[in-house]
Amino acid sequence: MDEMLREYLPIMIFLGVAIALGLMLIMAAAIIAVRAPDPEKVSAYECGFNAFDDARMKFDVRFYLVAILFIIFDLEMAFLFPWAVSFAGLTDAAFWSMIVFLVVLTVGFAYEWKKGAMEWD
Repeated sequence: MDEMLREYLPIMIFLGVAIALGLMLIMAAAIIAVRAPDPEKVSAYECGFNAFDDARMKFDVRFYLVAILFIIFDLEMAFLFPWAVSFAGLTDAAFWSMIVFLVVLTVGFAYEWKKGAMEWD
């Protein structure tokens, strides 16, 4: 039984420190936090509508379009990381298929840019 307690002691110390630190940070935020933010802090930011308004209000569809385009291009670019890591062991076919993928990605990006999908009025 003593052996088992000795093995788990570092884990228990780690959990104790983590819980204590978490509680201290939460209490510090509650004590130090600004109670009345200035108007600039609560003004509309990227989404274009007021922060403290009706949650069921309608807003521009272009916000969704920009978000979807970001997700699409960001996820497609994530395919490059495993390809780059295993680049040394790739065949010529794997190299050229990624080049084709990048060309299609670039053409799609240029098309969206030309259509004005990434501009916010």
